[in-house]
Amino acid sequence: MKGLNLPHWLTDTLYTVAGILFCGFALKGFLVPNKFFDGGVTGISLLLHELYELNIAYTIVLVNIPFIIMGAFQVNRKFAFRTLAAVIGLGLCLQFVHYPQITSDKLLVSIFGGVFMGIGVGLAMRGGCALDGIEVLALYTGKRISFTISEIILGINIIIFLIAALELGLPTALYSILTYYTASRTINFVIEGLEEYTGVTIISGQSQVIKEKLVMELGRGITVYKGERGFLKESFDISQPVDIVFTVVTRLEVRRLRNMVHDIDEKAFVFTSSIKEAAGGVLKRRARH
Repeated sequence: MKGLNLPHWLTDTLYTVAGILFCGFALKGFLVPNKFFDGGVTGISLLLHELYELNIAYTIVLVNIPFIIMGAFQVNRKFAFRTLAAVIGLGLCLQFVHYPQITSDKLLVSIFGGVFMGIGVGLAMRGGCALDGIEVLALYTGKRISFTISEIILGINIIIFLIAALELGLPTALYSILTYYTASRTINFVIEGLEEYTGVTIISGQSQVIKEKLVMELGRGITVYKGERGFLKESFDISQPVDIVFTVVTRLEVRRLRNMVHDIDEKAFVFTSSIKEAAGGVLKRRARH
């Protein structure tokens, strides 16, 4: 979509609509007919649907409303409005779009139901909204207690799956945990993309040669920090100025970069860090080519 130079609002809308359709497909084609669950607000909605035979379209909208109100205060009103529109769109999709039941095989339902749910939620997040308000609740709660957002989400999901195990049986709860895990991994994949970027920092006495190789052979942009190296236990007062080289590569190129640095300086200190998103500069030019 970025290659088409579409307006941002149109790109966000397309992402959101696609996300709604994928989520609707996951729910009506896999999870709801087989009484499976997901985590978060979607899991709460599915649980209420099964326990009290409520309409899933209405339930998923009503359950999300308190979290959308929290989002207006914790994030901003624009995010809350877009999320409300997306959730209502999902409710309309569940009510009026007739998806066929794909399979009754429990393993296939748990895996592919999670995959399509993850694709839908991930696309909606790329469109700037949320189809599941559980992270808003975690953000709101995290400011008032000492737990992290991840710990709060984990605790809420544990409660959901425990209730599912007690009311609908342990096998259903276990398969639903697999669905949730698959969905969460797919969300990460959709948001970060195939070319997940890795930041690489290199500290070496041969930094000049390494800089030249990175730019001329790998075609990578670099950033150079001025630092000092040395400070060993037996000679703490002795140090040397050094150029600390930082660059960004895809995870497929990390091994090649490490091998190149090792050939130049076996004692070079190299460490990596994950980067959620990167754009612009050399990366932007390479993407266009």
